[in-house]
Amino acid sequence: MFEQAAGLAVIAAFYPPAMLIAALYLASERPSKMMVLYVLGGILIVTIIGTIALIAMRESGLSLPSHHQTRYGARLGLGILALIAAVVIYRRKPKQPDPAKPKKEKKPSLVTRLSQEPKPLTALAVGVVMFGPSLTFIAAVQVVATAKASLAATVSAMAMIIVITVAFAWLPLVAYLISPTKTRNALQSFEGWLRRHRKQVLVAAVGIIGVLLVIQGIVGLA
Repeated sequence: MFEQAAGLAVIAAFYPPAMLIAALYLASERPSKMMVLYVLGGILIVTIIGTIALIAMRESGLSLPSHHQTRYGARLGLGILALIAAVVIYRRKPKQPDPAKPKKEKKPSLVTRLSQEPKPLTALAVGVVMFGPSLTFIAAVQVVATAKASLAATVSAMAMIIVITVAFAWLPLVAYLISPTKTRNALQSFEGWLRRHRKQVLVAAVGIIGVLLVIQGIVGLA
């Protein structure tokens, strides 16, 4: 249980935009405070959604042997959805502006608007928005929910999933506390690289998630 859940949580944690926000907060006037609140926001939303998903899966009886096909079928379905999403992202082309129409300034996203002027409450809110549940996070919770484990083992596994899932928030914070200047410089370099290769990284990440979930689903059903 722990190995499978940890593997899926590691994949769920791979979310480069979360590190971009970390870079922004580490460059603010109160970097430590902003980052702590950012991490807390991520932990809060992941804990709430994970607990709800765990209880719902346990109550639905997915841990019973009779639901073996159902739980692995669900994982296969999540994998197929991820693969479809990867294809859609890959094929999507940026919308070309109409030369006959005046150019309009693109409205920034919610996360961009919240993070432009770092404040304690907005840092917490950005953490909540950035770490909303992903397909692999739900799959990791499903591993725990469908395992016949004791209460202590279940709580430990869920805590492990939560810590790993928000790693792209707390790892920059820990690195900053150890070496502020090097961490800022590294995150700024990473930000530039990611802006140049954002689409490729996103397609690769979602595609890998889909492949792994499909393989797990097929193996479980077989």
